[in-house]
Amino acid sequence: MRKRKDNIVVSILGLFFEPIRKNSAFFIFMFLLGIICTYATVPNQPGAHAYSLAWPELFIDLYLICVVLAILPKTVRKWVKRLFYVIAYGVALADVFCFTEFGSTLTPTMLLLVGETNSREATEFLSTFFSPNIITGATGWILLLLLVHIAWSIFWYLKTKPKHSYRYREYKRPMGPQLAPGAEAVVKIVMGIASLALVCYCGYLTWPNKQAMARLISYDRIGDVEHELTKPDKAVLYQPLYRLAFSIYANRLTSTQVGTIIEREDHVDVDSCSFKSPNIVLIIGESYNKSHAQLYGYDKPTTPRQLARAKNSEIYPFTNTISPWNLTSFVFKHLFSLYCVGDSGEWSDYPLFPEVFRKAGYHVTFLTNQFLPQAKEAVYDFSGGFFLNNPELSKAMFDTRNTKLSYFDEGLLGDYDRLKAENTNHNLIIFHLKGQHVDYRTRCPKSKMRWTGNDYDRPKLNPKERQRLAYYDNSLLYNDSIVDQIIRRFEQQEAIVLYAPDHGEQVYDNDVHFICRNHSAAINAHMARYEYEIPFWIYMSPSYKEAHPDVVWQVEQALHKPFMIDALAHTLVYLAGIHTKSYRQDLNVLSIKYNATRKRIIKNEADYDDIINGNNEKMRK
Repeated sequence: MRKRKDNIVVSILGLFFEPIRKNSAFFIFMFLLGIICTYATVPNQPGAHAYSLAWPELFIDLYLICVVLAILPKTVRKWVKRLFYVIAYGVALADVFCFTEFGSTLTPTMLLLVGETNSREATEFLSTFFSPNIITGATGWILLLLLVHIAWSIFWYLKTKPKHSYRYREYKRPMGPQLAPGAEAVVKIVMGIASLALVCYCGYLTWPNKQAMARLISYDRIGDVEHELTKPDKAVLYQPLYRLAFSIYANRLTSTQVGTIIEREDHVDVDSCSFKSPNIVLIIGESYNKSHAQLYGYDKPTTPRQLARAKNSEIYPFTNTISPWNLTSFVFKHLFSLYCVGDSGEWSDYPLFPEVFRKAGYHVTFLTNQFLPQAKEAVYDFSGGFFLNNPELSKAMFDTRNTKLSYFDEGLLGDYDRLKAENTNHNLIIFHLKGQHVDYRTRCPKSKMRWTGNDYDRPKLNPKERQRLAYYDNSLLYNDSIVDQIIRRFEQQEAIVLYAPDHGEQVYDNDVHFICRNHSAAINAHMARYEYEIPFWIYMSPSYKEAHPDVVWQVEQALHKPFMIDALAHTLVYLAGIHTKSYRQDLNVLSIKYNATRKRIIKNEADYDDIINGNNEKMRK
């Protein structure tokens, strides 16, 4: 009886090791492949390191796969493993190769570019792929592992190949050394306990990342996916297969919204157009902290050219303008669509304003230094630019586009000078600057930097923080020179220029030791002020002001109105003189019927004015 109980215990504990025992070669080779991919895709830059939980998470992932394989019949299991090998090695080679050649692992944009690749481009890519460099680079380790795996499989097949004589069929010879029954039971118990302990430990360590992965693929909109990836506990897609699956998922989400917009193309209505403003220029900035602009009272001359034009009544700065989001992709969808926060449906259910302009007869030019598809494009750029880069939608919105990104924004000036010959009598020209995006140090040429950290009397900030602050202010000064150069190109024309960045930015304001944007925290007054308040101004050329005194008066009356740039498209449509059912006067900040009491909801969750006014009340008390 006791022997039977011992056998039951041995059998139960042994079950925990069975998935690995039955698929030992699969487990070992796939584990090695996963580790190679983990370390081969670590960026070669200071502070970069491999995912710290790669080993335990890879163990738990492979263990669970082995459990499924162990349940399958032996014949089916064999073919499932072979299929998995083909996919795993193929995706790993593509992922690591892309990282080596393009500086990025598999991304949604890369997958999108593959879908748009023609046969000639595919042939050129494959010729590059099968070059000698593939052996000497990181992919060489994967190829070496693949060769060892193939050699081992051949060896094992020959060793276990059934013998065809009567003698070998009748008597099966044991493979390798055999353990005594007692020793075999001990091995089963030890390996079973070790497997169970590792599963529990690795599962505990990696459970938060599995939860984050589940959240990541639970959304219906790509914008929500991007927002998820801004959280501190975001999912780490540490293996090529995960990155491929995510890329497919992201492309599926975007294709749904693109399909909705394309379906509505034929329903974009334009009754007539008076071409009220022959030349409308929209400059979209990036990550602009309004409180760091000299134009709005900052103590360093970060915007001397804008300030001079404002004093000369050329630039009209608005004082109470905010952005609906602190994420570029969300802002762009609101900015380009005639949808506004609070409207029914989605942004993709409404016309895109460049499409309306084209149907009205305007020549539309889009010059961007951020939203052009490239292999290593980050998710936030993919999310913000997918509808602008879709071939069919791009053709519906734009007549002229630039085709490459520049290191500095002055490259867009050259793009415009090269393409302006395509302009007609009525033009909408959109400049999308890189502005102060992410790495401030690289947003201004060294030769044009004016300040260093030593120029700031901020004792509560450490030297590194003061230097970052200097980089940011230098980028604003450089941005001032770029927007001034854009204005200069339209001074002699009948033109109106509007400037608005996508959102604000925290830059150690009030000595708070924080930089960039806080996407996960609840919005407070500090966040609302620095991440959502933005500069917004309108420039009118001398000939434009002479021809449109009514617009000059309207602009002057609107300077202090509460405004949110999700409604900017309606103002643009008005300035063009386009008559369409999609236009609403109550959203046009220049209209006497503008709704100044409209709630300005930021991040789809908080009333900006309530937050700011509530903070002001506390300060008064």
